[in-house]
Amino acid sequence: MQLTGLHLLLTYQCTFECDHCFVWGSPFQTGTMTLENIRHILRQGQESDSVTSIYFEGGEPFLYYPILVKGVTLAVEMGFQVGIVSNAFWATSLEDAALWLEPLAGKLSDLTVSSDLFHYSEKISQQARYASQAAEQYHIPLGMISIAEPERMDTARVEGQLPTGESGVMFRGRAVEKLAPDAPHHPWESFTTCPYENLRDPSRVHVDPLGNLHLCQGIVIGNLFRTPLKDICAQYDPDSHPVVAPLLAGGPRRLVEQYGLEHVAQYADACHLCYTARQELRPSYPTSLAPDQVYGIYG
Repeated sequence: MQLTGLHLLLTYQCTFECDHCFVWGSPFQTGTMTLENIRHILRQGQESDSVTSIYFEGGEPFLYYPILVKGVTLAVEMGFQVGIVSNAFWATSLEDAALWLEPLAGKLSDLTVSSDLFHYSEKISQQARYASQAAEQYHIPLGMISIAEPERMDTARVEGQLPTGESGVMFRGRAVEKLAPDAPHHPWESFTTCPYENLRDPSRVHVDPLGNLHLCQGIVIGNLFRTPLKDICAQYDPDSHPVVAPLLAGGPRRLVEQYGLEHVAQYADACHLCYTARQELRPSYPTSLAPDQVYGIYG
């Protein structure tokens, strides 16, 4: 496995509790990286000889602004391309947005802003507009993540049905509890592949505040605070991982069949079946299916 990107979940905390959130982001979540954690992760990325990009995500990374700015600066000084994903809660006016972004000018290769009806009362929020204008002022490339409106949740299954720039809901994390019950469902037997993640040879992984290395949120292949990144990559064998192996062999359906898991007749999508199967498997594989935060257990 040769990684080119590390996405740092700077914190599981967030200003919102969006219904579609993969990691159950919330003001009440726990788990935040220290500056020393960030230094350690960046050193590991540098020693891997293949990682070229670093993203800071969450939760909401701007909640820990001084640590974010220092982390971005360190990453740039070490030669990485750096990006941030944010909900732009901080962009309350153009002047304020510019103040927040000024220390990041000349350092970011990308600023991606989330804006949709899960976050705000309009698809493109005023905060997103201010963030975009301020980013342009400082020549920071800006992108937008916009999840399709709730009533369009299933249209991602039909190619060409979503407007340009919108993505469909993936029914994992909080979306399983909040959105899946009202979404169109499909036979569980039909989910024979993982449609979103390259589980065999990923180019990027997420690192959380506890050091967990996630292929997909909640599927862990090692802990970077215990084992060097180079060793995790060298030792990764997808065909022996207790969760990845069945997913590669036949998707969430195979995961259910291999372990004889309880299930219902229909699910909203492959993520829905996979996530609920993993919830049932967690007691058997606590290090591979972690941490509690990603499975809605925090306090």
